[in-house]
Amino acid sequence: MLAYQGVAPSAVDLLKLVDIRTKIVSVSSLLVGSGWALATAPASFSWAAFGLMAAATLLVDMGTTGFNSYFDFLGGVDTPDSDQERFKALVQRRIDPRLALHLSLALYAAAVPLGLALGARAGWGVTAAGAACMVFAYFYSGGPRPISRTPVGEFFAGGLLGGVLVWTAAYVHTRRLDVATVLAGLPSSFVIAGILSTNNACDRVGDALAGRRTLAIALGPERAHWPVYALAAAGHAAVLPLALAVPWPAWAWAPMLVSAAVSARTLPAMRRRGWSHAAKGPNMGAFSLAFLVFTACLLASFATGAASVSAGR
Repeated sequence: MLAYQGVAPSAVDLLKLVDIRTKIVSVSSLLVGSGWALATAPASFSWAAFGLMAAATLLVDMGTTGFNSYFDFLGGVDTPDSDQERFKALVQRRIDPRLALHLSLALYAAAVPLGLALGARAGWGVTAAGAACMVFAYFYSGGPRPISRTPVGEFFAGGLLGGVLVWTAAYVHTRRLDVATVLAGLPSSFVIAGILSTNNACDRVGDALAGRRTLAIALGPERAHWPVYALAAAGHAAVLPLALAVPWPAWAWAPMLVSAAVSARTLPAMRRRGWSHAAKGPNMGAFSLAFLVFTACLLASFATGAASVSAGR
């Protein structure tokens, strides 16, 4: 049995180590990919495959966040000054940081048999893709040059947690990756990158002190928030080529106008609060709420489009 130094963690501490709040991101992409499969190929949809995919996705996502907690603590990114929300368990409690590392390894190990089961159902390419994602997710925050410390961190994570996850979630049902499916994953990629850009804009000062070189740091204090606006806009604009690629009526995409309106109200309020450690909690909460609306509206558009096709038969 492993012996840890420091206080014994509670169940709440473990949830904080994997930042359970951020799991809305992977759940969103899982639902978008699965919803796309259900809307475009309902006969191929499998609840068993959905269950396996959901469990594997959450295990890998929690493991990845645990690695992030471990390496950010060791690297001086998470400190009492930067943790204004008081949510970082390794900062706020005297927990042995190795617990976060071992917890993440255990979560990754638990995802392996689920990945193998998915591969047996949907093809071993799915298992290979999942294994590659686990490797890349580790090096996002770990290794000698973590991707999260570079100006491309949010784009990398947005692509992995957005497009790649949407495509995989759809593929396990449909067994195809066509142009329309690729387009279906792009809106999520942009908006998820926007969430991470919000985080980096607010963490700019602390990240710079820890030696990071994120895009927010590279742009400087006056322009650090620009990617947040650009990515939120790109996420909604990316729906247009998808709408042109599928034979659904234009009104099927009306729910996305609601999402765009919510974002248009949310972003100026974030700017008024500013971009600092103190504003991080409110800004992340506001963008997360807009993200949930975005997810619901995108799924509503898929459902409306599928219903219009069924009604026309």
